[in-house]
Order: sequence, then structure tokens, then C-alpha cells
Amino acid sequence: MNKDQSPKAEFDHRDIIRGLGDEDRKFLREKSDRAGLIHLAGHMGLIVASAAYVAAGLPFWQLVMLPYGIFLIFLFTLLHECMHDTPFKALWLNRVMAVVCGFVVLLPPTWFRYFHLAHHRHTHDPENDPELASPKPETRGEYLIYLSGIPNWISNIKNLFGLAFGGKKDGFVPARAMAGIRLEARVFIVAYAGLVLASILYSSMLILWLWVVPVLLGQPFLRLYLLAEHGLCPNVANMLDNTRTTYTTRFVRFIAWNMPYHTEHHTYPVVPFHKLPELHKLMRQHLRQTEDGYTAFHRKYVGRI
Repeated sequence: MNKDQSPKAEFDHRDIIRGLGDEDRKFLREKSDRAGLIHLAGHMGLIVASAAYVAAGLPFWQLVMLPYGIFLIFLFTLLHECMHDTPFKALWLNRVMAVVCGFVVLLPPTWFRYFHLAHHRHTHDPENDPELASPKPETRGEYLIYLSGIPNWISNIKNLFGLAFGGKKDGFVPARAMAGIRLEARVFIVAYAGLVLASILYSSMLILWLWVVPVLLGQPFLRLYLLAEHGLCPNVANMLDNTRTTYTTRFVRFIAWNMPYHTEHHTYPVVPFHKLPELHKLMRQHLRQTEDGYTAFHRKYVGRI
């Protein structure tokens, strides 16, 4: 059987959780400020070192823009993890980093929390999963447009202004949360406008070279990563069938905060990133949707379309 073919669903992802002992559950759910801060220091260290190299205009700084952009845009994976309040034990740390990462990638975190939790409740359900509101690419032309990241940036900007001023309403967002979401979106817009104004007043191009261009360069790599999470998976409720774990390098797992273990994450979302390798060991024999690397997945995806 090919790795992306699902057998008859006799064993459910919930059976895995039910099969865990109390000690295993306690161990897997344990959050850690230390683990989170060490990982954050490493990720931010890559970002700061790359930004300093570019800002200083050192030799071949233009070439450093690409890895810098990848490190920067992959803060999305930390934002994603913060939606579950699991990267750090301290709640305030999760919330602060959610704002920082959301600001970088143009996603107001309060709205995105409701979006993402709806995705978990209705994973790969065409009628209820908000991630499927924008269809996956079905032709090679759509695939290239998707990888460019342009539709994503347009969607994020429209969403931001719609939340701030357009009365945008989503079925997965409770009415009681809209005032806070609207305020957060407006604060983001004012902050973005302030950065642009400061750049104009001081005739500075730093915002362009240290943020705008890098995230544009890095976005296609985030798209490549994200498409593998559920792409080519069947529209069923079983997380063992509708979500993929991708085997990749330690470095990719590092900048993605272990989210390539995606079936594991969807099976037990309260498990923090640093415990996902342990959950993987317990689940590996039950995984149905796996792929040996992102190149292999995309070769298969392009072949299918």
C-alpha cells in the first residue's frame, strides 16, 4: 500500500489517546518554559544574526536574504503552536509571542486562534474546516500561484482590514469576541502605518530589507511546508487519515517547531512541541499518511494534478 493511501478506518486517532496510561498522559502534556525559551532563543538567534548581516551590508548579503526570510516567515509555526498555549508553561509568554509572530505574518492572533481551533474541530471537512475555504491547487498553474504566496498575502490583508473596519464575521468566531478582535486588528494596522511613516520620515529602507522582502522570499517555502500537512489526504474525520506526518531533517523540524509531526499534533493537540517526538514513538506504527521528505510529497502532488 502506498503511504498516502488510507486503509479502511478501523482504528481511530481517539483510540490512541484512550490507550495511553495516566503517566504517559501526564508526561506528554507537560509544558516547559525552559524548553520553549531555549528553542525560541535558537530560532530568534538565527533571525537576529541574519538580520544583522543584511543590515550591515556584509559581502553577499543579498544571498543571506533567502534563509533570513525563511527563518522569519517560519515564525508562523510558533504562532500556530501558541494558539494551543503549549510552547511555554507561562500563559503570558504564549500570548506575547502570539502577538509578535502574528504581527510579522499579518495574522491577528485572537482571530487566528478561533480560526485554527475550528480547523482542529473540523479537520479536512469541506463544509466546516476554514482552511478549506480557499481550495487547494488543482492545476500546475494554480500550484505555482499558490507557492508564490501572493493569494495568501492578499487574503491576510483583506482579512485584517475586514476585521478592523468592514464588519467581517466568521461563523467560527463567537459574537462576544468580535470587539477584541476588531481592536486588535486596528492596533496592528496603526502599528504597520507607524512603521511606514517612520521609514518615510527618516528616509530608511530598513523595513523593506529587514521585513517586507525577506517574508516575500520566504513565503513560498512556508507554502511548500503547509501543503504537505493535509494535501492529498481524504476528507474523513479520522486524524490518522486526514493529516500527514512528514519525515524530514532535524533543522526543518527545528524551524517548524516539530510540526512536521503533524498527525501526532492533530491526534493530541495539547502535547507541546518538545514532546511530539515522544508521542511520535508511541504512534509511529499506527501512522497512515506519511512521506519521506517534502520533495517526495511535492513530486507526488504535481504528478497528481
